[in-house]
Amino acid sequence: MDSDAAIDVSALAINVTIPEELRWTDVRRGEEFTLSTLNVRLLPDGRLAAKAYGRPTAGGRGTYVSFPVPDRPELAALVDGAARRAGALWAAHRGLG
Repeated sequence: MDSDAAIDVSALAINVTIPEELRWTDVRRGEEFTLSTLNVRLLPDGRLAAKAYGRPTAGGRGTYVSFPVPDRPELAALVDGAARRAGALWAAHRGLG
């Protein structure tokens, strides 16, 4: 490729472990899930989008299912902090930080 401008990046993503004290449960098709991971994406327009992922609370090796992230200040702070941390790691990797 001749330049980076020709590369279409649709999103950048990071995975974040949700601290125990911030975890919650949600129900899908009658089964309760404990949400333990966030997937945070930086969209091409600069906005962040996040989904929460979890496994069945009852245990086992059930499906890893996504849920919306509730509108809670402490979760918004976790998403923001994770994005800042990822940016700092990337800058250090590139010798910018």
